Amino acid sequence: MKTIEVAAAIITHSGRIFATQRGYGEFKDGWEFPGGKMEPGETPQQALVREIQEELDTEIEVGELVETVEYDYPGFHLTMHCFLCTIRSGDLVLKEHEAARWLTREELDDVDWLPADVAVAEKLKETMRIRV
Repeated sequence: MKTIEVAAAIITHSGRIFATQRGYGEFKDGWEFPGGKMEPGETPQQALVREIQEELDTEIEVGELVETVEYDYPGFHLTMHCFLCTIRSGDLVLKEHEAARWLTREELDDVDWLPADVAVAEKLKETMRIRV
C-alpha cells in the first residue's frame, strides 16, 4: 500500500483551534487540520511552514509535536505529524479550502473531521485546557 507522509498544523489562538474544510479532491467537504505533504528532504516543521504559507497566506511558528497519526485509508496509508502552531503574520486567507472555523474545546465535535483527524481532535479535547 502506498504511504503518504504529511504535516498538520494545530493553529491556536485565544483558546481556540483553527479547522479547515477541504475544497477539492476525494475528501472534499471533510474537515481537517491544515497542512500538506512533505517534500523530499523536508522536515515536518519545514513542510508545515511552506504549506500554511501556500494554502493560507500566513506565516506560522511551529511548536511541539502533539501526535503522529498512522491511518489506513482505502487507497493509501497516511502518516500525519501534528504540531501546535501559532500565527506570526498573515490573515489565514482560504486559497484551497472552502470554509474554516475557530473551534473551542466544546466545539471540536461540531465539524465532520476526516478519519485521520478524529484522533487528534479527541486528544485535544482531553488536553486543551492545559496546553492551548
